[in-house]
Amino acid sequence: MHFENSRKYLWQQTSIQRSIHHVRKNHTPLPCPLPSLTSISHHSTLTEKQSSAAANPRVPVTMLPYGSIPEAAAALGRNLTSAETLWFNYSASKSDYFLYCHNILFLFLVFSLVPLPLVFLELKRFSFVASHKIQPKVRLSLAETFKCYKDVMRMFFLVVGPLQLISYPSIQMIGIRTGLQLPSWREILSQLLVYFLVEDYTNYWIHRFLHNDWGYEKIHRVHHEYHAPIGFAAPYAHWAEILILGIPSFLGPAMVPGHIITFWLWIALRQIEAIDTHSG
Repeated sequence: MHFENSRKYLWQQTSIQRSIHHVRKNHTPLPCPLPSLTSISHHSTLTEKQSSAAANPRVPVTMLPYGSIPEAAAALGRNLTSAETLWFNYSASKSDYFLYCHNILFLFLVFSLVPLPLVFLELKRFSFVASHKIQPKVRLSLAETFKCYKDVMRMFFLVVGPLQLISYPSIQMIGIRTGLQLPSWREILSQLLVYFLVEDYTNYWIHRFLHNDWGYEKIHRVHHEYHAPIGFAAPYAHWAEILILGIPSFLGPAMVPGHIITFWLWIALRQIEAIDTHSG
């Protein structure tokens, strides 16, 4: 019996080996083009990033799913414009969250640089400027102006910056896009028009509310510590007012979401407008 089982086992093994040899000998693989080194590298990079994102959901994935400009052009069905090429070269390897955080840099630059010409005119006291001032007899010294800037920067790093860092999910929710194709100038201008109209209307009513007894005493009076406004005083306010007045700026993009470039431009222009209206 043992001898018969051994023979049966050997016969089965031999049959299996013959079958494998037959398949290997007669199998002809289907022709398959070899991927380029660029495609292999890009696929490997995407796989690593996707695996990292899967392992840690807090890691944002890469914005653009294209490995090269020709690949992006093939996906769009046309050649990239010069602006789109620049955008691809800059943003292809950056996450959406990193791109959104550019707002912090833009706000810092606007708050720091845009008021400087106004400060120069204020300190030089040119006669042709004084005739246009709302309060020509009230002037701030350089030390008072610099103190205002320091107070604004303190609030910027304690409130505005952290708020930008944690508000990214809201940008995802409303659908601000970051990829290709880029918006046309007509689209950008029409969206900015909507943003300014919505912000102006809602800001008026919130500002009016802040001028009632409770709102002024508890919150808004901080903004009016500078009785003669200057450009640097535009964002000078109570931390609660900064949060509340962020709502009108957000409503426009929430109603008509656009590209992140349009959003950057909107944030910068809105602050420039505020600096101008507070210039005195």
